[in-house]
Amino acid sequence: TSTGSPKAGGQPGARDQPWPPRPRRPAMSGGYQIGPDGVLVRPAEHAASTYTKPELPDEAKENTEKGAEAAARHYLDLIVYAWNTGDTQPLTDMSDPSSNFAQGHIANTQEMYTHGWSFGNSATVQEVLRLEAVAEQDGAIPPNTIGVRFLVSANNGTRCKEQSIAVDSAQHSSTITLFMTWKDNRWTELQGSATDYDDE
Repeated sequence: TSTGSPKAGGQPGARDQPWPPRPRRPAMSGGYQIGPDGVLVRPAEHAASTYTKPELPDEAKENTEKGAEAAARHYLDLIVYAWNTGDTQPLTDMSDPSSNFAQGHIANTQEMYTHGWSFGNSATVQEVLRLEAVAEQDGAIPPNTIGVRFLVSANNGTRCKEQSIAVDSAQHSSTITLFMTWKDNRWTELQGSATDYDDE
């Protein structure tokens, strides 16, 4: 008998190749495909296009304290929209260029979307803690400025940086203070701050 005869186990080398040949699949990491740029592919059901750009409510077009509150709520919606889509233009358009709060959110969002993405971020106003006119300060606070302080419940959702995924579905409480200024017949965010209350 010669080695390699069919009776001795089939054709030689038959086990070297899997049969049938396996189709090439995209590289995966943690259940996510790795895209050609090396960044995990964002799931289609959470695509940026699934988020609707918030529309400014009519009440936010009024030069009143309630108008400032409605505008501040809309501003929060624009922050969330930016995180979930990478589109920071609406936030930029409603922010004073001098606002460090706005510039920080815009820069952080742009940095995230350079090699990543985010979805499932949310912020819900639980309570209005303060709503009042802010005294004019020469050069720092212009006239027609209203301070709005919210107690907010927020969720960071899912964030991707290159091939690293962070999922944070816990609700975090914080206070967000926004100074809204009425100029050019619309409300603009002048200054803002956020304080985390989870640790207290």
